[in-house]
Amino acid sequence: MDLKTLKTFQMIVNFGSFIRAAEEMNYAQSTVTMQIQKLESDLGVQLIERGKKIRLTEAGRLFYEQSLQIVKNMEQLLTNLSNIRLGEAGNIRLGVTEPTASYRLPDILKRFLSHYPKIRISVDIANTPTLSERLLKGDLDMALCSAPDLGSDLYFEPLFKEEFVVLMPENHPLAQKEVIAPDDIRGHRLLITSATCPYRRKLEMVLQESGNISLDTMEIGSMTALKYYVESGLGIALVPNTVLKTVPIGTTVRTINGSLIDMTFGILCKTSEYPLKLASSKLYRFLKQELYKRSVDIL
Repeated sequence: MDLKTLKTFQMIVNFGSFIRAAEEMNYAQSTVTMQIQKLESDLGVQLIERGKKIRLTEAGRLFYEQSLQIVKNMEQLLTNLSNIRLGEAGNIRLGVTEPTASYRLPDILKRFLSHYPKIRISVDIANTPTLSERLLKGDLDMALCSAPDLGSDLYFEPLFKEEFVVLMPENHPLAQKEVIAPDDIRGHRLLITSATCPYRRKLEMVLQESGNISLDTMEIGSMTALKYYVESGLGIALVPNTVLKTVPIGTTVRTINGSLIDMTFGILCKTSEYPLKLASSKLYRFLKQELYKRSVDIL
């Protein structure tokens, strides 16, 4: 018993004729007859009483009623499988770091899902080292983050640089400067993210190169929370410019000298799974297109 045979049987019942069913299915009448004979043989019951007018047996009526839902379910299943094969449907586990998770991704995913409503996306927010581990374990399909550590079995495609600026209270001594140099930070409390954060590691590298090895720092676990701690007057912070669409009341923004503090940001996946396939491929191309618009000095 296959889907074509079930549909043939339903056509015979709907049209009340083997000939009409054969015409509708574009089959020879002998093919239709053979399909029904085999179906009855497989089931071990007679479904149709032949005569001038065909009639369903009791078994035929039961089989017809219950086969309607079977055919509908099978057709839906085939459609779903086709959508998955074409990348039009499926489940994607996406990892992303802040601030992209809060400030860039929501609008991008809204546009993507309007094009592909049958694709389901789960978003896992963490730092780059954590996302890298989850990718390697197979817990994620792809991630949006900074570059991973060298030597990992991960493929990274840079898309843009996250520009950092200095956020400080309006009355802070450094607010008198138009441009802040790394050495200017000495002697002022600097709000920084956790030790595992790639942004912090890059910041520390730049400050060490400028001679600022010993600093007055206060650790804040969230990149997106830094601006609120600056707003409270607890110190200054280097934050991604994208989080400052609205500058907190009582604070001001200054650029920092040079571009070393900028972070390269892109798409990360397992090397063995690149290029991505199915629904992940659709999302990959869409993210690349949308984020590329924001690219600045791609490496």
